[in-house]
Amino acid sequence: MNVRTRSSAILCTLGLVTSLALATASAEDTGTRQPVARAAQAATAAEATKVAKISLTHVATARNPIAGAAGPGGALWIAERAGTVRVLGPRGLGEPVLDISAETTTDGERGLLGIAFDPARTHLYISYTNLEGTSTIDEFAVRKGRIRPETRRTVLTQTQPYANHNGGDIKFGPDGYLYIAFGDGGAGGDPHGNGQNLDTLLGKLLRIDPHGGTPYAIPPDNPFVGDPNAKDEIWAYGLRNPWRFSFDARTGDLLIGDVGQNDWEEIDRAPARSKGGENYGWSQMEGNHPFRGGTEPANHARPIHEYARTGLGCAVTGGFVYRGSAIPALRGQYVFSDYCDGTIRSLSLKNGRVTGVNDLVVNGGEVISFVEGRAGELYVLALGGAITRIDPA
Repeated sequence: MNVRTRSSAILCTLGLVTSLALATASAEDTGTRQPVARAAQAATAAEATKVAKISLTHVATARNPIAGAAGPGGALWIAERAGTVRVLGPRGLGEPVLDISAETTTDGERGLLGIAFDPARTHLYISYTNLEGTSTIDEFAVRKGRIRPETRRTVLTQTQPYANHNGGDIKFGPDGYLYIAFGDGGAGGDPHGNGQNLDTLLGKLLRIDPHGGTPYAIPPDNPFVGDPNAKDEIWAYGLRNPWRFSFDARTGDLLIGDVGQNDWEEIDRAPARSKGGENYGWSQMEGNHPFRGGTEPANHARPIHEYARTGLGCAVTGGFVYRGSAIPALRGQYVFSDYCDGTIRSLSLKNGRVTGVNDLVVNGGEVISFVEGRAGELYVLALGGAITRIDPA
């Protein structure tokens, strides 16, 4: 591991994009496509008047950017999939402040997959797969905006049976705890039944306290604490490959983009008042639809939005509820995209329900992630390299 010393070579962008698109979409792309409910996809006339007009402003080019977070002083720290982290400044991205490229691989859907700062911006957390493919969460102390490499420690690991569906997104919630999203372990169709199995961390959203113990503590109000048949770390379950989740900066509501198998992409939600334990249905359900004859669980938390793979979309990229000031007409809407389609869209929300689905009429390329700046403005990361800011048109 190098700090502030070197950059890394990575795979050809075209080959990488092709590999990730095929693997992320599904390990098996056969099956009958189901028609989308067009009425549910269109905004009402009243909502249509509120559709924001946006543009994308290019701010930097990275080497396969995959995640980002607002760091000390509000600067954006950008993670590159091959293992480097760089800081976005007035002149673009600086030299790597962290390089773990010798410790990871970009085979399948592996690599450096997520970064997060704790609320005080005194610790950086990285989520990556090591050379054996094991999902790993490491912590570094940060002082005066600089990483202290000697403080590195591993917080949590999870073995992965396959090279896809690693998940890997990490965020601190409004409660100050670290949330970690893991996919179902990979292949296709959840062959090990991990989504509904509470005795594994795979296919789950976890909630831990990295400062409360060694290597971490379990928040006492986690929903399965004390259940001998469940892992204490689990906050929610029934996820296939949660590709980006976020908390609404104003309400604290949780929103998750979960990549589907063959037919349906979905966005899930939990209100800020949730006590956890939501079951998002996989692999009994794909969106609102039984998967391969599955039975809908009695406690299924249905998605607030789904869309069918009848067009170019194949892998949802979850985003953020916009809370910036530059685009008033967008405020309060959930902004998201699709890796294969690239169109930036938003959901108009009222009391946690979708009242409109809006095409914002810009395309971000192979949208792999969104980043929320300290002031609430949103940035779009395209795996091909472009980092753009969502601005008024």
